[in-house]
Amino acid sequence: MTEKQVLKQFEETGALLSGHFELRSKLHSDRYFQCANVLRYPRIAEKLCREVTARAVKSGKLGKRIDGVISPAVGGILVGHEVARALNVKCVFAEKVQDGDRKDATGKPLTKLAMRRFALKKGERYVVAEDVVTKGGRVQETIDLVKAAGAKVAGVVVLVDRSAGKVKFGRIPMFSLMQMTPVTWEPSECPLCRAGGKPCHPGS
Repeated sequence: MTEKQVLKQFEETGALLSGHFELRSKLHSDRYFQCANVLRYPRIAEKLCREVTARAVKSGKLGKRIDGVISPAVGGILVGHEVARALNVKCVFAEKVQDGDRKDATGKPLTKLAMRRFALKKGERYVVAEDVVTKGGRVQETIDLVKAAGAKVAGVVVLVDRSAGKVKFGRIPMFSLMQMTPVTWEPSECPLCRAGGKPCHPGS
């Protein structure tokens, strides 16, 4: 698939939105990838995830053995499932849990990722799958969980890389269907906020 064909799938399913949004990174933007919209359609989701998985495999950078795919909940779960299907391996996911008594500036409890339902075995090799990466925070948390269990990360697979290749995870290779960098602003510098707008956070 070409990037133009991929973009068409996102636009036709309503996965690429225009407006005033707060991203998971807390940055503001006038464009938003709501990958849940394209993932509503199983055949399209399968096609997109199979394509990005094939690119990762073809690169030869994943190594010869993959034991499973792991994703951060909730946005990455469906992507992880389809990537695992393409690789013919198991899929697991990490979940958000409250991070002790920590709270943000508004008093909202902070969360972190944890393995609640699944156990990772020492020596296993995983691919981390996610829908969209902007700064890579959740992917890095997932990588850290894998390493803490004594397992290894063979690569990262995402549908959309909003950083246009700027996000790196050390020596771990990352593969995406699309690289795009919509304009983003810090909340204090957002012109849409200055114009009186209020950002929404529709989810991933």
